[in-house]
Amino acid sequence: MIVNEPDNPERHVLIHDPTLRDGHHAVRHQLNADQLRAYAAAADAAGVPVVEVGHGNGLGASSLLIGQARLSDEQMLTTVREALTSSKMGVFMAPGWGTSTNLRQAVSLGADIVRIAAHCTEADVTERHLGVVRELGAQAQGVLLMSHMASARQLAEQCALLESFGAQAVGIFDSAGHYLPSDVTERVTAIAAAVDVPIIFHGHNNLGMAVANSIAAVEAGACIIDGCARGFGAGAGNTQLEVVVAVLERMGWKTGIEQRGLLAAADIAHEQLMPMPPTIDSVSLVSGLAGVFSGFKHPVLRIAAREGVDPWDLFYELGRRQVVAGQEDLIADIARELEDR
Repeated sequence: MIVNEPDNPERHVLIHDPTLRDGHHAVRHQLNADQLRAYAAAADAAGVPVVEVGHGNGLGASSLLIGQARLSDEQMLTTVREALTSSKMGVFMAPGWGTSTNLRQAVSLGADIVRIAAHCTEADVTERHLGVVRELGAQAQGVLLMSHMASARQLAEQCALLESFGAQAVGIFDSAGHYLPSDVTERVTAIAAAVDVPIIFHGHNNLGMAVANSIAAVEAGACIIDGCARGFGAGAGNTQLEVVVAVLERMGWKTGIEQRGLLAAADIAHEQLMPMPPTIDSVSLVSGLAGVFSGFKHPVLRIAAREGVDPWDLFYELGRRQVVAGQEDLIADIARELEDR
């Protein structure tokens, strides 16, 4: 297994930055080319190893159901690729939204790292697409979404499947911001015992635990950590990139990122990408407690207001029914059921 050894003086953590992908959730997928270009160039100048770009839900996901992006996948990838001189470009795709055609286009446009995502108990749907990525010569990674819905043992088994399908790194997303550090430690430890490839952790901040959870992941064996500038992302936001890098460096982990430049990139994100930095408001907190996908915040608020129901009740009912991304059409149905009670 590939893990960070606590007594290794050369301990290194690879930082993966999905600001220009997960951040899209916070602005309804409406970033323009100038915004993409400005942040990508700043992240590149700071030495951020991987800059991920795309619709919030990944390649091929732009739609009326979950939100139409201002730019096409091709426009987004071309813009960011041109802005990067040393950073690798990453993309994200969930089978069912994206296809092999989307993967081929992304790699032809310069994607170096491709993440294939699946619900936490459905790794088997990634086999074909992980194989396509490997055939195309990009680095293939497999990630499990809404991972709080599965036990440590289940996640370890699913990550082992991802590895057997050709994933060169595997990991878990805390898509609802539901974890506490002990939850992360248990799961990453189990995954580290089951695989021989690097382990990824992607956090959300609904309970204010994203940085602490990311540190717990590293200490348990993860060596690829996701973070977004100013936490720019769905719901209460992601692990705040400049903070987690500072904490890791303070603890003796090496990221290879120039921190002054990273703060400059974060300032650009704050000033040019977002109306305001993410915050743990009441809605985001309830979403995290209920274990609901962070990207549901805006549709839940809109539909709850329209149907005259309390967002609290709607979030908890969505959590009880384990509704996941891709089932956005159920939000209105469930709201109407609550209104009729």
